[in-house]
Amino acid sequence: MSTSPEPDHALVGAVDLARAAAVEEAGDEVGAHVGVQPEDEASLTHLFEANKTGYRGWRWAVTVAFAGPDTTVLVSEVVLLPGPDALVAPAWVPWEQRVKAGDLGVGDLLPTAPDDPRLVQAYVASDDQAVEEVAMEIGLGRVRVMSRPARLEAAERWQLGEFGPRSDMARGAPEHCGTCGFYLPVAGSLRAAFGVCGNEIAPADGHAVHAEYGCGAHSELRIDQTSPVLVADLIYDDSLLDIERSE
Repeated sequence: MSTSPEPDHALVGAVDLARAAAVEEAGDEVGAHVGVQPEDEASLTHLFEANKTGYRGWRWAVTVAFAGPDTTVLVSEVVLLPGPDALVAPAWVPWEQRVKAGDLGVGDLLPTAPDDPRLVQAYVASDDQAVEEVAMEIGLGRVRVMSRPARLEAAERWQLGEFGPRSDMARGAPEHCGTCGFYLPVAGSLRAAFGVCGNEIAPADGHAVHAEYGCGAHSELRIDQTSPVLVADLIYDDSLLDIERSE
């Protein structure tokens, strides 16, 4: 296992030279010397606290170097760098990767990339027989359709989502969507497991739901509407009068 070479004493001792270079660059914003960082056998970086507004935890880094023993130590560069506790911006994320589910608002436009892995050319033979039969029957098609991996990802996302069989609503429901009259099965390979809720009262109205999801608005739900208060049997009916003729 190789180890970094011990920094030269001349480079380590060039604190005043490094500070002077930092002060020339930043003036009063240069704070105390906090350490050194070896670069290679001929260079080393001195670190100073940065007393700069808005740059908490940052450091002035001054790199010094020489050509070899018994040569003059010179300043190579002075830069402001973040320290281990510095407040820095998050890592750069390309715009097309920043948009997440739920970010799209009214009037927003989000075009798909030409190489979007979720889509394939519609003229490519599909492995979804139901889709192929319908497309051939009506003679129409789309430029691109969802690929098989994309369909599987969507199915997994829906199954684990708010309207999947593991949600709190589904676990507390008396019946499943698969037997509900408001359940509208989707077409294609997802038909066996997913549909759309058409009950305006249900929380999943207009959403894709799993066949084993359920809620309290099932079409076949029947509730015992007997009174919770015990009603006693009629014992005496005072609405009936006994009439006795007088003599």
